[in-house]
Amino acid sequence: MITDLPNLLTLSRIVAIPVLVALVAINRPGAAALACLLFIIAAVTDYFDGHLARSRKQQSDLGRMLDPIADKLLVGASLMVMAGLGKLTFGALWPAVVILCREILVSGLREYLAGTRISLPVTRLAKWKTGFQMTAIGFLLAGDSTGVLLGMPWLPVSLLGAVMLWIAAVLTLITGWDYLIAGLRHVEQAAPKTTIDSIS
Repeated sequence: MITDLPNLLTLSRIVAIPVLVALVAINRPGAAALACLLFIIAAVTDYFDGHLARSRKQQSDLGRMLDPIADKLLVGASLMVMAGLGKLTFGALWPAVVILCREILVSGLREYLAGTRISLPVTRLAKWKTGFQMTAIGFLLAGDSTGVLLGMPWLPVSLLGAVMLWIAAVLTLITGWDYLIAGLRHVEQAAPKTTIDSIS
């Protein structure tokens, strides 16, 4: 089961994390560009692992467990290493804190709801949040040095990343609140057992 292609793609995101962290720590223009590229590739696998699992009928409990873990490790590691190296400029540290707190909240809800088998479907707004969040982190990893490296020194890469991270943080607060209210509602209603879905 772990050797199924969808699960291998999910595991590749986890394996990519130490390489990504090392590239950011090198703190060179070329390394920043490679870190951005690696993050993009890892983010793209998030789409393909789910798509392949459904099309190949290889959905499994292992995949459902690993997928959100890989996503949160990738996002958390990227934000923390940039925070530690002072790369979250233009006030981007604050939306990063909001995003990480929301991930902890969602993980806590998942742990509780896993025991009651309650389903929390992914909303369209949550998908927008993920899109802004991943794009923002990619821009922040690249930094202004990548713009210079690509012959576009006029492009405010870091500023664009910070703005998108703020937008992602606002969407994070909205979707996090929605999930919290939905979780509390299920606690009060003691709903019957159903299959839990991934929260993104």
